[in-house]
Amino acid sequence: MRVTILLFIAAITATALSANPIASNCTFKGHKLYGKIKIVESFPDIKVKIVDSFPDIKVKQVSSFADSCGKWQFVESFPDIKVQFVESFPDIKIKYVESFPGIN
Repeated sequence: MRVTILLFIAAITATALSANPIASNCTFKGHKLYGKIKIVESFPDIKVKIVDSFPDIKVKQVSSFADSCGKWQFVESFPDIKVQFVESFPDIKIKYVESFPGIN
């Protein structure tokens, strides 16, 4: 009985730790995670934390053709999504990369 309970707890913990908030189609709560991105201080679509390890998505900054998962083109007007960089309670965690952007 105890072994069964311990295995159940271990399975739930492993699932919770590996759960990625990003959908397989590279969206978070209906917002695509590529395209034109505007950095804002308030009223963001997504709160983002920059990390060095265990990101939810790897992001490559591009100057054009931000048309696939993880490619972000920073703009001041007409954004696809607005992000706010935070240190606490992020919606998603990102890591900047030079190659192979996208979901882990």
